[in-house]
Amino acid sequence: MISAIILAGGKGKRMNSSISKQFIEIKGKPIIYYTIKKFNDNKKIDNIVVVLSQEEIEYFKENILKKYDLKVDKIVIGGAERQDSVYNGLKSLENTETDIVLIHDGARPFISDRIIEDGIKYASIYGACAPGVMPKDTIKIKEKNNFSIDTPNRETLVAIQTPQVFKFREILECHKKVKMDKVVVTDDTMVVERYGTKVYLYDGEYTNIKVTTPEDLILGEKLI
Repeated sequence: MISAIILAGGKGKRMNSSISKQFIEIKGKPIIYYTIKKFNDNKKIDNIVVVLSQEEIEYFKENILKKYDLKVDKIVIGGAERQDSVYNGLKSLENTETDIVLIHDGARPFISDRIIEDGIKYASIYGACAPGVMPKDTIKIKEKNNFSIDTPNRETLVAIQTPQVFKFREILECHKKVKMDKVVVTDDTMVVERYGTKVYLYDGEYTNIKVTTPEDLILGEKLI
C-alpha cells in the first residue's frame, strides 16, 4: 500500500491573508483542491491522509471535500509544529498495510505524476528520497552582521521540494525517536538522516513551487 500525507495546517503568515493559504483560490478553486486532486488522480496512490488544524476541519469537509467531490481516507488533527503534524499523520497509518509514504505540502499544488512516481520508485530502492532542483541564484553564507563569508559551489546545492518519500516503518520509527529525543527538525529528510539513513535526491521541477507569498499566486495562475 502506498499512502500520501498532505500537510494542510499552515497559516501562511507571509501571505498576508485572513484565511489559511491552502484555502486561497487560484482560478476559482482553493490551492488545497489542486493538491488533493493530483493525488486522487494518480493510480499509484492507495490512501490519502490530510492533516489540518482542528478549527478548520469542518470548513474543509464542507467547502473542499463535499463541494469538489474529492476523496480522502483520513483527516487528522495537526500539532503545534510541522514535525508534530507529520508525526500525527504517520501514527494514523500505523495499523494499515502502508509500505511507502509520501509526505507533501498542501500548498504545493503543481506536483507532477512524474515526481510522485519517481519518489515511490526511489524510496522502494533506497528507503528515503526527495525531489530537488539546483538553485538558480548564487547562494551566500553570511555572518551575524550580514557580511558574506562564503559562496558554496552551486553544483553541490539542491533546493529540496516535496513529496519526501520513505519506507513507512523507517520514517515512523525515526519520528518516534525525534520526539523522544526532543529534537527540532524542519523537514523529514533531516529525521532519517539523524539516525543514519541516506536520502537519495532526484530531479524535481521548477514548477513544483510552494505557494508562500502573494507573488506565488501570480505564478500559480500561469501554472494552472
